[in-house]
Amino acid sequence: MNAYTKMSEKGQVVIPKDVRDRLRMASGDRLEVVERSDGVLLRKAFERSGESFEAITARIRARVQTATRTTSIAEMNDAVSEMWAQGGPRWDQ
Repeated sequence: MNAYTKMSEKGQVVIPKDVRDRLRMASGDRLEVVERSDGVLLRKAFERSGESFEAITARIRARVQTATRTTSIAEMNDAVSEMWAQGGPRWDQ
């Protein structure tokens, strides 16, 4: 969906609320500004959690039920999709 906005005299741009809501953008989110030949692209900046790999895997293991069977790739994909549907990497914080 396309949306339109205007730039203020100070160079500020307002992202329409319905777009912010769909993209789960909040006040204080960092945006990456990408120059392109056809204009400018704004997107949420990737932010690292600051946690070590070991800490992240320990947190995941604590949430996962221990089972004797293996997990399929399809089940893993479903779990990742569900995580993003619940708000992405910040869903448990």
